[in-house]
Amino acid sequence: MITSQNPYEIGLDKNQANYAALTPLSFLERAAFVYPDHTATVHGDARRSWSETYTRCRRFASALQQRGIGKGDTVSVIAPNLPEVFEAHFSVPMSGAVLNAINVRLDAEAIAFILQHAECKVVLVEREFGALVKQALEMADIDPLVIAIEDFTFTEGEQIGSITYDELLLEGDPEFAWQPPEDEWDAITLNYTSGTTGDPKGVVYHHRGAYLNAMSNVVSWDMGRHPKYLWTLPMFHCNGWCFPWSLAASVGTSVSLRHVREEKIYDLIRAEKIDHFCGAPIVLNMLNNAPDEIKQGIEHKVKVMTAGAAPPAAVIQGMEEMGIDVTHVYGLTETYGPSVLCAWHDKWDDNSIEEKARLKARQGVKAPMLEDLMVADPDTLEPVPQDGETIGEIFMRGNLVMKGYLKNKPTTDASFAGGWFHSGDLAVRHEDGYIEIKDRSKDIIISGGENISSIEVEGVLYRHPDVLEAAVVAKLDDKWGEVPCAFIKPKPGASLTEAEVIEFCRSNMARFKAPKVVVFGELPKTSTGKIQKFVLRQRAEAEE
Repeated sequence: MITSQNPYEIGLDKNQANYAALTPLSFLERAAFVYPDHTATVHGDARRSWSETYTRCRRFASALQQRGIGKGDTVSVIAPNLPEVFEAHFSVPMSGAVLNAINVRLDAEAIAFILQHAECKVVLVEREFGALVKQALEMADIDPLVIAIEDFTFTEGEQIGSITYDELLLEGDPEFAWQPPEDEWDAITLNYTSGTTGDPKGVVYHHRGAYLNAMSNVVSWDMGRHPKYLWTLPMFHCNGWCFPWSLAASVGTSVSLRHVREEKIYDLIRAEKIDHFCGAPIVLNMLNNAPDEIKQGIEHKVKVMTAGAAPPAAVIQGMEEMGIDVTHVYGLTETYGPSVLCAWHDKWDDNSIEEKARLKARQGVKAPMLEDLMVADPDTLEPVPQDGETIGEIFMRGNLVMKGYLKNKPTTDASFAGGWFHSGDLAVRHEDGYIEIKDRSKDIIISGGENISSIEVEGVLYRHPDVLEAAVVAKLDDKWGEVPCAFIKPKPGASLTEAEVIEFCRSNMARFKAPKVVVFGELPKTSTGKIQKFVLRQRAEAEE
């Protein structure tokens, strides 16, 4: 009998047997069941298995619920990369609450805004930031439960809180029967943007996106089984690009690093046989320029994933020459961290190391779990031609795009106009479809009617043998409107002049793109290693 109704919908309903909401919490449960004795976390001499980690997470989630914390509540954490922060990525959402990992480099006023805007009910604080959080709480009109995270390797600072993390664990049930989210669209974490042009915006992640980006990391980076991962990337930054959940999915080992120091990084790579770590280009540059004696003795394969500012090809080349394989990714807080990557092709293997570095410096193509990616006119949404020349804005859509901005519908609606997420980043698309960022929309330099990419100029500067760090911003000019202004930190012992730098650029790129002003000194950075160009723009205008 033929029916007009779709036969694939008759009696084939969604039910408990054939459907479960996606959540990265399921990765932890599986890791503890399948590999209970495999090492999950390392911090100094302390090591815990996946079974122990799962028990601690269940205890903490249980203790939170017993204190009335549940769905719709926010639990904030202000701490360095420690096992307790790793655990919070599971335990807080297991209680039904939302995790809010806060940038530890923010000032008290910014932290106070975040805590109040998020209506924080609980805040976990490590003693290095105790005085800062105390000051923030005095500014905010909230009274959260303050829990002290104790790190046996660090004794400075001021411990605050009415109870310690370990004391709270004792209140919880080790067999706590936590429940997955009712809906995979439920919020799992809250991450705030930097707020360099106003108050920070609260970016809401959902369980589905966290699950899919965690798996996207595993697939796109070939993490395999039991990777050993070093935390050079802050866990407060897009939830560590979702790698706490990726490590549970791949049953890896999370190795803590309290402060990013080149000698400690190399020591841990050797001692713990680290095979994966993430870091901003500035971290890679630091490792490139470390003394040769601390680089020795790494005889196993190491992979690094980098993003943030576009890494100059020279920085990638330096890492590759040390035998460290670089994967370049791109994303924003609004896209769970990396959602675009420079996927490698075997046919590129025979290229020179310089050409490989140039190819890897491109942002690339959509990650496995991103639905769509385009470079288009920001007004018409018409895709730009794949000519490597025409600049447009990067747009994304799919499951790796945030739920939206907390309590900010107008900005949410604007960012999703036309059914795409508007990144604000400007790029070209090459003939092979790979995208390459040319600038943030606010960082492009328009000189005499010509667009100059600050990233392109920086790439040339990094090729100079005496340049350690470089950044380029626009400086107002009576004749040209804007001209490039370069800020440079020379390598130790190097002697550079403005004239030498300008001539080097003129010899390696179109002359009109060369900096007209060069300033030497330290470059201001965020906690994730990004150079603060808004500070440099202010400095540029003060230069004669």
